[in-house]
Amino acid sequence: MGIVATDAVAVPVFPEGSTMVRRDTLRGKVFSAMPYRVIRDTGTELVVALWPGVEMLSPSTWIEWLRTGDDAVRKQAIPNLAAGRWSLGRWVWRDTTVLARFARGHHFCVSQFFDPRGRRSAWYIDFIRPCRRTADGIDTLDLLVDLVVTPDLSACRWKDEDEYAQGRRLGLITDALHRRVEDARQHVISLVESRQGPFAAGWSSWRPDPSWPLPALPRAQLAGTGRQGFTEPRLLDPPGSG
Repeated sequence: MGIVATDAVAVPVFPEGSTMVRRDTLRGKVFSAMPYRVIRDTGTELVVALWPGVEMLSPSTWIEWLRTGDDAVRKQAIPNLAAGRWSLGRWVWRDTTVLARFARGHHFCVSQFFDPRGRRSAWYIDFIRPCRRTADGIDTLDLLVDLVVTPDLSACRWKDEDEYAQGRRLGLITDALHRRVEDARQHVISLVESRQGPFAAGWSSWRPDPSWPLPALPRAQLAGTGRQGFTEPRLLDPPGSG
């Protein structure tokens, strides 16, 4: 791992092919942990990938919902998050390959999904707390609402707005954070419509290097399975991190 100075701030830069971990954290507790393989890192933009077989840590309610399709289970995840009560389980990513871009200071990240035959299946935009770099990855928090865009950028739809509204009612999304998300939503729509930023680049030819092993979580992360979150002192949310 190298160090790059951006706006007079030194940040860790991850070498191509290395593993980095995206963690979603709230009030110092890990809500999810997902390993990626690094494709490119400039210090201001991090491009990473994962593909079927990657093991991650996710909230047990989310895993149960994926296995059962029970929407009541899905809806319980937001009150659990607001109350700070959740447990983590292991989940293996399946079906799609994901190429994701995280830009410094942005309240969103842009991913492109590929089906098992390598065809583009969708663009997926997560709205997130701006990433904070760590020694082994980035810490952020999914802000519940997403945008799904067709591969040719001709149409889009908002996803999980019910969860976002519930998060606002429960105080997870403050008024100040809501304004930042609204600004980010408008910015993303303008990028899609104008084919600018990440939507200007042709990612369709990218494929994982077959010589790379699956990115894997550090053993210390996997030790958190089944615990009520799990807290690390260095994960405590810094002031203004919303």
